[in-house]
Amino acid sequence: MSQVTVTVNKQDYNIACDNGQETHLARLANYVDHRCQELKAAVGNIRDDRLLVMVALLLSDELSDAYTELETIKSADEGAAKFADQQEAISLSLDVLAKRIERIAETVEAA
Repeated sequence: MSQVTVTVNKQDYNIACDNGQETHLARLANYVDHRCQELKAAVGNIRDDRLLVMVALLLSDELSDAYTELETIKSADEGAAKFADQQEAISLSLDVLAKRIERIAETVEAA
């Protein structure tokens, strides 16, 4: 277990994380701090607890949008996969029909 000191809104926090996750955790903290600074610039100075709640809500909104976009992409991918399956089924049906037509043509030619 590692320990990382991160700074959010000019406050240092010691956070435990798995070994090898230190850089990732620092990057996340920098993102949260950046969002804090953006929010403070937009609404002015507010209490730390209120600021962090507002930032948490903003980040939750971003995450919600990302999940929605991911679901849209998954649905589109599933639709494309179904379309590809339908195309393959149609192709196989056309092959079967072509062979039947060839057999009929051979029968007609032999007669």
